[in-house]
Amino acid sequence: MRNHLFLKLATACAVLALTGSSAFACDLCAVYRSLEAKTSNPGFNVGLFEQFTHFGTMQQDGRKVDNPANQSLDSSITQFIVGYQFDERLGLQVNVPYIHRSFRRPTDSGSIDRGTESGLGDLSLLAHYRAFEHSTEETILVWDLVGGVKFPTGSSDRIKEELSETEPAPGVPASGIHGHDLALGSGSFDGIIGTSLFASWQRLFVSGAVQYNIRSRGDVDYRYANDLSWHFKPGGYLWLSHQETLGLVLAASGEVKGKDDLAGVTAEDTGMTSVFLGPELSFTWKEQISAELGAEFPVVSDNSALQLVPDYRVKAALTWRF
Repeated sequence: MRNHLFLKLATACAVLALTGSSAFACDLCAVYRSLEAKTSNPGFNVGLFEQFTHFGTMQQDGRKVDNPANQSLDSSITQFIVGYQFDERLGLQVNVPYIHRSFRRPTDSGSIDRGTESGLGDLSLLAHYRAFEHSTEETILVWDLVGGVKFPTGSSDRIKEELSETEPAPGVPASGIHGHDLALGSGSFDGIIGTSLFASWQRLFVSGAVQYNIRSRGDVDYRYANDLSWHFKPGGYLWLSHQETLGLVLAASGEVKGKDDLAGVTAEDTGMTSVFLGPELSFTWKEQISAELGAEFPVVSDNSALQLVPDYRVKAALTWRF
């Protein structure tokens, strides 16, 4: 189907060139090659994805409150991705995350606890399937389905802190950083389902995706709540050629997460609904390399109980297809 689509587009480009619309023909082919660099050519691909998030704002039930202990958390998640595309429809990939977190928080006695937590996170195995693909002389529409499993490969030792939490001494600020925030893994096998969509018209395009994580009970009888994450990215191409593309989008993303529980007891300080907005640049070269760089800032941050919430996050990605 993909080879047929490419031949169809190539023919359309040739016809448009003969009728005097060569600039648009170049755009259409370049858009298709950009999509190819971001999706699927048969064979292996490797990638690197980085997300850095700074947490420095304390909120109580969605409202900002004082942070007298200057609590903070810097979280870096680096994902190494290895994938294989079997044909124009079906592919598999393994995501191997390395997590580094540095934090500052008060103890129950009032002293300041500074530390780091780093190591391998929970590995994921994902399959993606091209359910639909369509093109005309001006548009391209692609729909993908995703499903997979997350394995308990990351350390869940920090979750044990949930078993021994006590009320702070009088006058001591409560911590907004807990064991469930610092744990590298959940200790559970979890399911992942999702879908994504890409559509373009001339030099304009939009992409979107939704992912739902189905959590099971893990170590120390702790269960992270199911969560729904999404993104929506409208934008356009600033530069198009037969070999390179450069795009700019306004990225909107968010998450809806319920409350975790420990042995059936609800952890009140774990619910979150968030929405982020920010600019993002994307670059592709031929059908081999794609890269993205963006920054996002919270516009909605509705949390339960007392939590430290994000101030900003930066994302970068690089994919090379053989």
